Amino acid sequence: MKRRGAFIVAAATAALLSACAGTPAALRPQAVQAAVPETKGYLTGPLIQALADAVPPPPAPGSPPDLADKARSAQFKTLEDSDRWLLATAHAELRPPLALQHFDCALGVRLGAAVTPNLNRLMQRLFDDSDAAAERVKARGFRARPVGDDPERRPCQRVSEAGRKSASYPSGSSTVAAVYGEAFAALEQQHAAEARRTAQEMGLSRLVCGMHYPSDVAVGEVLGKAVFEAAAARPGFDADLAAARAELAAVRATGLASPACAAERLALAAPLP
Repeated sequence: MKRRGAFIVAAATAALLSACAGTPAALRPQAVQAAVPETKGYLTGPLIQALADAVPPPPAPGSPPDLADKARSAQFKTLEDSDRWLLATAHAELRPPLALQHFDCALGVRLGAAVTPNLNRLMQRLFDDSDAAAERVKARGFRARPVGDDPERRPCQRVSEAGRKSASYPSGSSTVAAVYGEAFAALEQQHAAEARRTAQEMGLSRLVCGMHYPSDVAVGEVLGKAVFEAAAARPGFDADLAAARAELAAVRATGLASPACAAERLALAAPLP
C-alpha cells in the first residue's frame, strides 16, 4: 500500500508541477497561477439567491435521513491511508488552474503543461458562482461536518479548528466539482461522460475525507448543475466557452498526457465501503 501510495503522490506531483520541454512556446506554463485573472462570476446576486433558495434544508438532526447519513459516513473510515484516500487529498484542491488538472485523465490531456488563460477564466467565473450559491445555502441553516461531529475523525487534508466547525450542507466542493464537470462536458462533448464521472468522484472524495455527509454531496451536485445551466444562459458565456475550447484543442494537439492516470485508475478501481 505504501508503495502504491507513494506512486500516486509522485505521479500527481509530476502532473501538477512539471512541464514537457516539447510543449509549444505559446502553451508553456511560465506562470500558470498568473494566468488566472481575478474575475467575478456570470450570475447576478438575485440569480444566485434564487438558486440557493431552491435548495431544500438539510436533514433534521436525529431524523432517519440524518442517522442514515452518519452511518454511511462512518463506513468511509476504512479507506483512511488508502490510495483512494490519497486521491481524495488531491481532490481537495478546488481552485483553477490546479483543480482543472483533476480532469486530465478523463479528457486524455495534460492541462498542467500549458498556459490556458481563457479556460482558467471560464472556470474561475464558474467557481465564483458555485461557491457563492453554496455559501448562501450554508448561511441559511447550519449542519456540522463529520469531522465536526466527531473530533477524533481524521480528515484527509489539513483542517483548522474553525474548518472543523464550519458548515457542511451543501458540499461546496461537490457544487464546484459538478460545475467543472458540466463545463468540460460542454467543451468536449465526446468526453462528457468521463468529465461528469470525474466530477462525481471529486464529490465522493469529500465522503472519503470525512468533510461531508452523503446528502451534502448529493445536493451540492444538483446545485452545481443548476449553477452551470444558469451561467450558460448569460451573455458572454458562449464566447468564453468558444475561447476555452480553442485552448483545450491546442493542448490536445500537443499529444501530452498526465503521468498520474495509471495511479488514478488504480485508486478508483478500489470498491467503496
